[in-house]
Amino acid sequence: APGGPEVLQALEVPVPAPGPRDILVRVEAISVNPVDVKVRASFDPADGPKVLGFDAAGVVVGVGSAVTRFAVGDEVYYAGVINRPGSNAAVQLVDERIVGHKPASLSFGDAAALPLTSLTAWEVLFDKLRLEESSAGTLLVVAGAGGVGSMVTQLVRKLTGVTAIATASRPGSADWVRDLGAHHVVAPREMRDQVGALAPEGVDYVFSPHSRGNVETYAEIMGVHGQVVAIDEPEGLDTLPLKSKSQSWHWELMFSKPLYLPSDDSQHRTLDEVARLVDDGPIRSTVNQVFEGFTVENLREAHRISESGGAIGKTVVIR
Repeated sequence: APGGPEVLQALEVPVPAPGPRDILVRVEAISVNPVDVKVRASFDPADGPKVLGFDAAGVVVGVGSAVTRFAVGDEVYYAGVINRPGSNAAVQLVDERIVGHKPASLSFGDAAALPLTSLTAWEVLFDKLRLEESSAGTLLVVAGAGGVGSMVTQLVRKLTGVTAIATASRPGSADWVRDLGAHHVVAPREMRDQVGALAPEGVDYVFSPHSRGNVETYAEIMGVHGQVVAIDEPEGLDTLPLKSKSQSWHWELMFSKPLYLPSDDSQHRTLDEVARLVDDGPIRSTVNQVFEGFTVENLREAHRISESGGAIGKTVVIR
């Protein structure tokens, strides 16, 4: 049933058979994201019981008849899609076109922290903002120590020439984002003054996971033609304050491609590229807390951490 972490429970279901483009994965590790919490709290009870979970890393144990990218025994990682049973299971079916080869240098737990946040950050920076290696300017990363913020900060620092300013409200969070490569760290409640001092003519870009109450602030601290990319879901958001400087507001949902462009394999290619960057060294996993054992108790605690609002990096549960 929908509700708090206490509604999570163990359930046995039949092992599913792969469709033509599906791989069957033995799940070795998962991580919890805010979207897991949202689905748990709000899905239609008529759709229950519902297997939650998106991020996963594991081993291929079966393949569909048309699979070409993977074979039994391959180690993989992925973020799944919102309209299929999730990763909080012993085995899971997932379309090969949204799966990547797991970074060879990482454990399953460290790898499971990466897919959803890496894909979101990659699409924010390179699909929406169209940044390149030669790009300059300044990006404000709101909630820089969060799951997606941690990946946005790393990718923009390592793959572009853009200056990264991250918000962090506690000393531990500030240390975390500096270690990930943020050029500057500002306090969320002093964004206007501190960002204004660092970028007097305005920042060029804002990554926003917390948009409610911030539109006017973004409009003020961005320059002319500044761009916001948001990943949250604030009801009734008024973006009119952006008009004065001809600023833009973009939405990013990592599930859009697998939901509406099922033949698109760009997420497979992105995950393989992220794996290469991890194995070559410039990008690292953002796992910060690990629970050992696929138990209801561990999953409940991981959900509590995710919805606390103060999590740094990612929380992982391993088999």
